[in-house]
Amino acid sequence: MGSNYMTDPIVFLIDTLFSLYILAVALRFLLQWTQADFYNPVSQFLVKITHPPLRIMRRFIPSIGRIDSSSLVLALLLQMVANFSILAIKGLSVGFIALTLLSFTDLLKMLIDIFVYAIFAGAILSWFAPGNYGSASSILYSLTDPLLNVCRKVLPDLGGIDLSPLVALVLLQLAKMMILPPLHQLVSLLG
Repeated sequence: MGSNYMTDPIVFLIDTLFSLYILAVALRFLLQWTQADFYNPVSQFLVKITHPPLRIMRRFIPSIGRIDSSSLVLALLLQMVANFSILAIKGLSVGFIALTLLSFTDLLKMLIDIFVYAIFAGAILSWFAPGNYGSASSILYSLTDPLLNVCRKVLPDLGGIDLSPLVALVLLQLAKMMILPPLHQLVSLLG
């Protein structure tokens, strides 16, 4: 058995646990930014699991307008700890600047993916349960409507067919293709 026998499961666990909590922090940030219903059960769940560290961080890091900067800083710090741990377990090391840039790139990818999955889920939900406004669908619409409304303003009226999710998905995929690879190259140059 090679050295990957134990390192792969440990890396998997670290990546999964950190990713789930970072996802919760990122969703809390996005739902607060889009002014989703605070009393929604999904919002309340996210608030309860992310409140302890954010309560401490908010003492030192103020919000900037509608942007909860302490959530962003927490997500970045957690991503940095996760990346550092995974790289250390694999026997690799990178400098602080490269680690920060790698973590920022991973967070940016996660934020784009959140919108992609939310748009897909909202579109599928609209096919199978049109007009259903449960707690999950309410959160999905709160999250995606600002982006979809921008696309709707640009698209001409197509007689009741809403192509804004398709346009938004194309734009998000283009953003991933144009923004993330140069950042990864910069990380490899700095690393």
